[in-house]
Amino acid sequence: MDKQVLQNIVIDQKELFSSRAGLIERDVMLDKFLTTNQVVVISGVRRCGKSSLLSIIKNRLELQESEFCYLNFDDERITAEIGVLSDLYAIHLELYRKEPVFFFDEIQLVDGWEKFVNRMYEQGRKVYVTGSNARLLSSEISTSLTGRTKVLELFPFSFAEFMRFSGRSYDMQKLSVRQLSLLKNDMNTYLSQGGFPLILKENDIELINSWFQDILYRDIVARYRITSVAEVRQIALYLASNIGKIFSYATLQSISGIKSVSSVKDYLHYYESSYLFFYLRKFDYSVKKQIMNSRKVYTIDNAVAIRIGFRFSENSGRLMENAVFIELKRRNKDVFYHAGKYECDFLVTENLTVVEAIQVTYELKEVNIKREINGLKEAMQQFNISHGSIITFEQENYAIELPANIEIIPLYKWLTRG
Repeated sequence: MDKQVLQNIVIDQKELFSSRAGLIERDVMLDKFLTTNQVVVISGVRRCGKSSLLSIIKNRLELQESEFCYLNFDDERITAEIGVLSDLYAIHLELYRKEPVFFFDEIQLVDGWEKFVNRMYEQGRKVYVTGSNARLLSSEISTSLTGRTKVLELFPFSFAEFMRFSGRSYDMQKLSVRQLSLLKNDMNTYLSQGGFPLILKENDIELINSWFQDILYRDIVARYRITSVAEVRQIALYLASNIGKIFSYATLQSISGIKSVSSVKDYLHYYESSYLFFYLRKFDYSVKKQIMNSRKVYTIDNAVAIRIGFRFSENSGRLMENAVFIELKRRNKDVFYHAGKYECDFLVTENLTVVEAIQVTYELKEVNIKREINGLKEAMQQFNISHGSIITFEQENYAIELPANIEIIPLYKWLTRG
């Protein structure tokens, strides 16, 4: 790549990177990522705020223009090849005569990036990178950067971050009638629009369409050289329309027309690596049985289900369930589902010990109370759990008295209590 052209791009991008304003602080314990000497890898779905977090880190480190080097490889003007990294380093030294802190966006687009980063690490340089493909990042880290990285997984806004973005705060212990009404309205907005920062800023959920295309065609089809493009899209649309439901390889084969089960499994891995979908296993003490059992599917953000999934926006209960699942992921919990005579939406485990059982339903009423309670009680008894939760949209009690170790909690309280 022409070095002068690269220099012009670097100057343009750096100016934009440094001029970011109105950044929303994320609920991430950043201190350990600011003080570490290891390479910091920030991974997450496209458009979840990784670049903004890099700007926050740069500001927290109080770096002047001459003290850092930034490049976003998701730029059509850049030839994403390993030599660009060395040229970039040389350009910075020529311009500023100082060793920089490196900030690289979408680093997975550069084959062999880990070799350059490892060389900078060995020379004592501080490096921050972002990437939108967990599978590629982990494989590249395992080759040259083993034991030299700290990984931070970033998600779209949590409900707490969403409220911070909206400029509103509530005292959950002292809610007036008006405040409760406003809070429920915020909760509805969060469930129906999701947490992608730009969608919320522009109030335009249609933006998810182009991002979905980018993930499919740039991160999956192009990256893995897939020729069955229509099939990849068809399976993704099916999954987006069926969050919170069990799926089978046979069903995915049938709706896509793919004959090979191994191809279906590959596509599922690609979606997960791109942070588009996650798959929840049924809990079993046997890891082999966990792998063999059917799985449930969830998506990175409700915006995907609402805009990409067919006729999905009417199902408030499953939108809530998806929001709870992603929040559990955000809290770094190990999560499974339970299925016996009855079902329980989520089991939270610590070192293969089940410590919490959670049911999610929009509203407890006569037609579903026995199903929800029985599923929770069955899981609690089978795994000797002392406490269970039923998360509803706004209910905190029910007409009949429930067992003392079962709590009914509104979603807005559960999402904000940490």
